[in-house]
Amino acid sequence: MASYDKAIESYKRAVTTAASLAASAMLVRGVVNELVPYEVRDLLFSGVGYLRSRMSSQHTVIIEETEGWTNNQLYDAVRTYLATRINTDMQRLRVSRVDETKSMMFSMEEGEEMADVHEGSEFRWRLVCRDNSSSSNGNGNGRGGNGNYRLEVRSFEMSFHKKHKDKALNSYLPHILATAKKIKDQDRTLKIYMNEGESWFAIDLHHPSTFTTLAMDHKQKQSVMDDLERFIKRKEYYKKIGKAWKRGYLLYGPPGTGKSSLIAAMANYLKFDVYDLELTEVNWNSTLRRLLIGMTNRSILVIEDIDCTLELQQREEGQESSKSNPSEDKVTLSGLLNFVDGLWSTSGEERIIVFTTNYKERLDPALLRPGRMDMHVHMGYCCPESFRILASNYHSIDNHATYPEIEELIKEVMVTPAEVAEVLMRNDDTDVALEGLILFLKRKKDVGKEGKAENVEQVVKAEETEKETMKKNDVPENQDPQDENVEQVVKAEETEKGTMKKNDVP
Repeated sequence: MASYDKAIESYKRAVTTAASLAASAMLVRGVVNELVPYEVRDLLFSGVGYLRSRMSSQHTVIIEETEGWTNNQLYDAVRTYLATRINTDMQRLRVSRVDETKSMMFSMEEGEEMADVHEGSEFRWRLVCRDNSSSSNGNGNGRGGNGNYRLEVRSFEMSFHKKHKDKALNSYLPHILATAKKIKDQDRTLKIYMNEGESWFAIDLHHPSTFTTLAMDHKQKQSVMDDLERFIKRKEYYKKIGKAWKRGYLLYGPPGTGKSSLIAAMANYLKFDVYDLELTEVNWNSTLRRLLIGMTNRSILVIEDIDCTLELQQREEGQESSKSNPSEDKVTLSGLLNFVDGLWSTSGEERIIVFTTNYKERLDPALLRPGRMDMHVHMGYCCPESFRILASNYHSIDNHATYPEIEELIKEVMVTPAEVAEVLMRNDDTDVALEGLILFLKRKKDVGKEGKAENVEQVVKAEETEKETMKKNDVPENQDPQDENVEQVVKAEETEKGTMKKNDVP
């Protein structure tokens, strides 16, 4: 009991001493604020802060949201980077989503701290928010109707041991910038642009085609992917050899073989915007130049059906247009080629140029020279491997009892991936869809032998007509085909006997 009383007395003395010290500190602070000029106080506090920072082993880097009147790109990069490193076990989290196609984004709440490790060194992050009050100056940041506004200043504080300062400034922060750029490139919504007059107009590109779902020969698909990967990593290489950082692809083959799907897969793979150039809307080379230099970097220029889009004037002929009206003159081959590999080809960088055609032999040889169309990709008819990809896409199967028969027929029949896809989409039942594909391929094979050309609808209609005819002619399984003839003869005899009875005279 005595020890308990002593503890109570010690506790009371400690509380009394702490209260006295706090009161004395407040008194001294009040006296200093009243008697010591502001400038002197600021100098004293700065000195104390300097001494404390010199004695401390921790250094801090402040990254504010804005720098003057502009946004601080480093702040945005840090916020994007930390969102991928944040620990969801934190007591307070900020969660947001700005687009229904995007996933939720986690971020730090004011006052929360988190740690990140880079190359074996720990860096601690803290989000700080403070309010600055001042009179309205017409800068658009006002937050009140009484002439005053409150501006919330946000900043990230990065703390680390002073021995890691060089690593923080020269390695860690550049790493954050590069990582945030990759994250934004992956998450951003792609755009597809169309030309009208001398301007581009954009809409969101949500084409779902990827190299995984693309019905294409695996080796050819892999060669395109490897070529794209090599291209985007060769900025310094192109600069060293003195060439514009661009790459040309010619996609050729019959209609329905996946040329447009390949372009969309390339865009989704590289995260490049697509510029779909309609040459029939372009009347002059000068207009073409203005359109092409208006493209952004990291983009794909597409000119589909280049062989039939318009009749390009031959560069070598140098002849006047056969049209009497100069206003009807179209862009020349020379003007187009000047952007592909001439002086104007350097107006942008990291660009892909794609021409498509159904008839490669119709193209001017000038378009096909190396350095213009660097890679020629033949988009052929459906092969067994393409069929398996389509079956997996539409029915989520990897194998089926009908595969051997279908693959043998595909080797013998010229059928496009688009035709196979259309048949597979006709029924949700996998067995029915694959049986329908077998009938379609057999019919197409027979039609091919007769030298006729029919599309999917014609072949399917013929199949349905044939099925209806077969149903009408079907005989029940438990009935002999000859039974029908016997019954008809008996009925005829009975009819004849009845007639004779009526004609009998008494």
